[in-house]
Amino acid sequence: MTFKGLGSKLATAAVACGLTVAAATGASAEDKRINWKMASWFPSSLTQLGTLGKNMTVKLERVSGGNIRIKFFEPNALIPAKECFDAVGQGSVDACWSTPGYWYGKEPAMAMFAAVPFGPSAGEYMGWIYYGGGIQLWDELYAKHGLKSVPCGIIAPEASGWFRNEIKTIEDMQGLKMRFFGLGAKVMEKIGVSTQLIAGGDIFPALERGSIDATEYSMPAIDLNLGFYQIAKHYYFPGWHQQSTIFEVLFNLEKWNALSDTQRAQIEITCGDSFREGLAEGEAIQAKALIELKSKGVQIHRWPQEILDTLEEKWNEVAAEDAARDANFKRVWESYSAFRKDYAVWKELGYLN
Repeated sequence: MTFKGLGSKLATAAVACGLTVAAATGASAEDKRINWKMASWFPSSLTQLGTLGKNMTVKLERVSGGNIRIKFFEPNALIPAKECFDAVGQGSVDACWSTPGYWYGKEPAMAMFAAVPFGPSAGEYMGWIYYGGGIQLWDELYAKHGLKSVPCGIIAPEASGWFRNEIKTIEDMQGLKMRFFGLGAKVMEKIGVSTQLIAGGDIFPALERGSIDATEYSMPAIDLNLGFYQIAKHYYFPGWHQQSTIFEVLFNLEKWNALSDTQRAQIEITCGDSFREGLAEGEAIQAKALIELKSKGVQIHRWPQEILDTLEEKWNEVAAEDAARDANFKRVWESYSAFRKDYAVWKELGYLN
């Protein structure tokens, strides 16, 4: 064999090897390696709320064979967490781990994609998002702001509040200062509660100082680690304001569109697995946390039906007001409500009450 012939065969083998490696790693020959920075609303150590985001970046690097690397930055390490929406939209930050409920002030309808008071369990919520028209509205609203939001996790029901004193009537909550999230905060304001949206790490000091009287944050396994039981001993269920909570990764829309089809699919599939992780883990870890909280003297309560009925009535008022005030909220609300109406037929037949 001539040297020229050998060189030709080696070159051919090298190209074949390169294509094989690309196929094995899920990367195509034209894919540009991605090294992005992702800000976060939640610390990576925080059960589910933060760990889901951190785990997503690890899984994505594995799924892409190292072709997509997104570095997770702790809250406020890159930018103040509250600036995520604008910073990612402007392209000064590549991505952000968040939940759509934080963007009510930017686009009220986005809160409907995070958690809905007296809303659906995870299966029904995902049904509407992915097969009931929700994701199309989701994409349209974010695109207006130069953003692509990829749904990237869902967690089980939350608790609905830590209080210093037992709550027996709606009147017992009037005048309280309380940390509260999302659309549920607007419901609480309807019954005379003054609400604040405080980051998780700042809640305990606020309770300790007395700048808030009560708080909700998340589910038992998360609340336990934050130590609220040391100050407020009365813990209330169910989490009427967050029966399911969805998380997202925000991307700059231009940067998202510049990715290859393979890269976008790798991100979406990894986030799909994050839904599995979030729901399964969240359901598995609550019982032990509740047992431990009881051992620490926490009194666990279920809201009286009359209080739940009043809160639901106020939620319907909030939804009607927002729909009347904001055309996009109305569109999302109508889509969501129509899906739930139809789903109720299946739910009544297919599930045990």
